[in-house]
Amino acid sequence: MPNPAFPFRSFWMGGYEGADHVNVDGLPLDMADCNAHLRRLDEDYANAAAHGLGCVRESIGWRLAERAPGQWDLARARRIAQCAERHGLQVIWTLMHYGAPTGLSLHDDAMIDRFAAYATAVARTLAPLSNDAPVYNLINEIGFLAWAVSETSEIHPYRRDLVGKTVESTESSGYEVKRRLVRAVLAGVDAVRRIDPRARFLHVEPIGHVAPPADRPELAEAAERIAAYQWQAWDLIGGLVEPELGGSAEALDLIGINHYHSGQWEVGTEERLWWHLGDSRRRPLSTMLGDAWRRYGRPLVIAETGHIGDGRADWLREVVDEVTRARAAGIPVGGICLYPLLDRHDWHDTTHWHRSGLWDIEQPSLHRVLATDYADALYAAQRVLPRTAPGAASVGAIDPLGAHGLDGWTGRQPLRQAA
Repeated sequence: MPNPAFPFRSFWMGGYEGADHVNVDGLPLDMADCNAHLRRLDEDYANAAAHGLGCVRESIGWRLAERAPGQWDLARARRIAQCAERHGLQVIWTLMHYGAPTGLSLHDDAMIDRFAAYATAVARTLAPLSNDAPVYNLINEIGFLAWAVSETSEIHPYRRDLVGKTVESTESSGYEVKRRLVRAVLAGVDAVRRIDPRARFLHVEPIGHVAPPADRPELAEAAERIAAYQWQAWDLIGGLVEPELGGSAEALDLIGINHYHSGQWEVGTEERLWWHLGDSRRRPLSTMLGDAWRRYGRPLVIAETGHIGDGRADWLREVVDEVTRARAAGIPVGGICLYPLLDRHDWHDTTHWHRSGLWDIEQPSLHRVLATDYADALYAAQRVLPRTAPGAASVGAIDPLGAHGLDGWTGRQPLRQAA
């Protein structure tokens, strides 16, 4: 059974891409279906379990589930839950992976009550289907989504004036949309807890680093300001800023960190600090995990991480080294989620497949082909890091939550003061 600190059956997790927004060309996406995952659940879950992955991240998809206001089709969620139970897997549920129901704008406060009603329906459906406390990621990557709909044309129908522009700025964070999405999450937390008090909440955001150009040291302050945007969603959920929105220590339960090679960049130019080129300005993952732990004092998981092509194995080895280093320093990292487990096509070019999964997808059969070097790196990692989510004794000597440490964690302790 999962312990109170980390309510997961396994340290090792895998995620299936679930984005369901409408892309820049107006094409509705269902990324959980493009690689036949929904048609091959038994096969995919058997493969995941055979490779030591005891938890899977799945998206229900608000746009896909809500057919009309107040009318939800949750057959997909029920089928996923039942199949996962047959294979001994625990599901971490994402309710919104970018897509919103047709006609509902993320610039309109009406989305808050609509989302809470949807979360209620999901909780009522899933509560009877597992003996474990359900774990919900209510809105995936609030920070990215708010930025994308405010500052880019990535998600239809937002910012059509930017279609075709090649440079996207990170000077602004889409803060007003971010506040609204946080209010929806807080309403969702309350709604779910009314149905199922056992529920736990994993708040998933990308982390990164922003650096000034080598010849522009005067931009260091701007780089720090932009990098600080990554904390806004968690700060709002935890009530560390704008507590009048309803954020609280009780709401900020578990921190999920998404870590990719493209998450570090140069202010002004937007040029990436490329991992594969060994840019010396990159900030180590262990350091960023420490930043999150010191800021919030909440148990952490790597909620998404992965790379593409030949770099997948080396990337995982580096992530494992960094997580091992963080845990040795007392930072409670309780899981790593390989994302995605199955390759999927690009959001914009559906003919381009990324070669990013533990399994590649053979065309046109959609046959699963194990990426053997990536799998070998996973097997080696499972000998270094645990198979089950740890308690406090496994993660180091620091015990900032009090005498009971993480073994007594309930998700209700006070937050640390934000730095």
